Amino acid sequence: MANKYRDHNCGELNSAHIGERVSVAGWVNRRRDHGGLIFIDLRDQTGLLQVVFDPQVTGEGHRTADQARGEYVLSVTGEVFRRPEGMENPRLSTGEIELSANEVQILNVSRPMPFPLDDDSEIDESIRLKYRYLDLRRPRMKSNVFLRHRVIKLMRDFLDARGFIEIETPILLKSTPEGARDYLVPSRLYPGKFYALPQSPQQLKQLLMVSGFEKYFQIARCFRDEDQRADRQPEFTQLDLEMSFVEEEDILGLMEELFIAVVGDVRPDVEMTKPFLRLSYAETMAKYGTDKPDLRFGLELADVSDLVADSGFEVFRSTIANGGIVKGFAAPGCADYSRKQQAELVDFVRERGAKGLVTMALEGESGEPLEDLTPEKVRSAVTKFFSIEELRAIAKRVNAGVGDFILLVADKESVVNAALSQLRLEMGSRLGLQDPNRMVFCFIQDYPMMEWNEDDNEWESMHHPFTALQDEDVALMDTDPGKARAKHYDFVCNGFELSSGSIRIHDGQLQRKIFSLLGYTDEEITERFGHLLEALDFGAPPHGGIAPGIDRFVMLLAGEENIRDVIAFPKTKTAADLMTNSPDIVSPEQLEELHLQLREEAS
Repeated sequence: MANKYRDHNCGELNSAHIGERVSVAGWVNRRRDHGGLIFIDLRDQTGLLQVVFDPQVTGEGHRTADQARGEYVLSVTGEVFRRPEGMENPRLSTGEIELSANEVQILNVSRPMPFPLDDDSEIDESIRLKYRYLDLRRPRMKSNVFLRHRVIKLMRDFLDARGFIEIETPILLKSTPEGARDYLVPSRLYPGKFYALPQSPQQLKQLLMVSGFEKYFQIARCFRDEDQRADRQPEFTQLDLEMSFVEEEDILGLMEELFIAVVGDVRPDVEMTKPFLRLSYAETMAKYGTDKPDLRFGLELADVSDLVADSGFEVFRSTIANGGIVKGFAAPGCADYSRKQQAELVDFVRERGAKGLVTMALEGESGEPLEDLTPEKVRSAVTKFFSIEELRAIAKRVNAGVGDFILLVADKESVVNAALSQLRLEMGSRLGLQDPNRMVFCFIQDYPMMEWNEDDNEWESMHHPFTALQDEDVALMDTDPGKARAKHYDFVCNGFELSSGSIRIHDGQLQRKIFSLLGYTDEEITERFGHLLEALDFGAPPHGGIAPGIDRFVMLLAGEENIRDVIAFPKTKTAADLMTNSPDIVSPEQLEELHLQLREEAS
């Protein structure tokens, strides 16, 4: 619709508009003075348009254009012409045409930019976040925001077509334990009492199932007060959904269909492994040391404890005798790693909690049979402690061949898995195995229901206390809770956890029993969860759900390494907003209204 500033968008003009008089508006992306003719690339949300200011045509407008500088805001009226032959720009949708300006108006001026906007050069992130409104003008960032919009719209349309109803849930809630610290909001009307910002709408979506809304979803804002990292923010967005009268496969099948549709629409160039893989928790921990494996490549881990328990190497022997394990993998074609490269890997695992790293280089021509391997061909500081039969057995167990490099860690299982899972990713990166144009989705299933907290000497939920048990494991809650498996599933892609979900407990008595096992008293159960338990007693249907993280998913689709680059206004790694300088102090009057008093930290 035409207005006084423009009747067309810059990026929508093409050869079909040649000869038309049009008005456009936007920012000066680039200005070039060719000694009479002035060329300005005008940019709006839809793209770039080359505007020509000829003093013979524009007159006073040419003098106005001479004053324009980068990021000035202009409104221009003129006639659309075909560009001279040989001057076309095939990289632009408007590359066949240009606008010969008759009139121009400077709508606003601009200070010099704190960083360049028209290229993809590296810019200090703190500067980018301080001027985020400028950073978002950059093509890459604008593309990420449009991609995010497209993904969310596709999700909404997909679920709407399948009978889901979008329902918003409150932001101000009761504080309940859900795995991370709550953000608390003091109440002015109820002195000494607090709301909590939701870590997820977990209990609310279960209550919606009790209400009879059998297919619910929302694009939910969630808040967790936890330490930050590249794929985490204190406030984040997830696709939250819940369904009644379903089993695990109903939800996993829906997710597979949804993500295949979305990726196929926004990134048709991406290769996907279909159908999505299914792994058990035990299998993924054994093979990859983590429940969020990058499955674009192999390098699977293998436990060699039984092969080295009686070896002459004391470190391995004593570790296994004390309940630990020895585990490792083979890096193909890396037998020629130098001492410096090996030292880098040793430092890598030590920084991640391991005491050290044992390496074995199987030297020789690739393809030689392992049967021809001799001790002289195994370059390692520990070769002398092993027989050639033991060395060959280790090589076979980790799927190593001649020319490969074996990497082994000995410690308690949790330390070994943590160190090797990260080392596996490091070697995958070094070997170029993480194809950016490939997405391998996977569902991890059969998680333990409970895990023992040695520090607090008590059971705690592996994920959250509302997860249902596998039917055949219900009796184990009375005899051996650590062996009971949950109807829980994680959704993983390329080494990132995209979501967790589960079939929920819909029986009030069983839910009370789980709370008791977790150490809650009857009074605490009533205080914290009475509303949910009461609802479950009013004919709650079997139900379950999942909540894929939109930020991480868009990060993968955009090929970004940092979740902050797909969020319009993110926080820093320290949860600060550099643009608005928050968190910040508030006035004494505000604190008094909220019945709060700040305590000075002891010096």
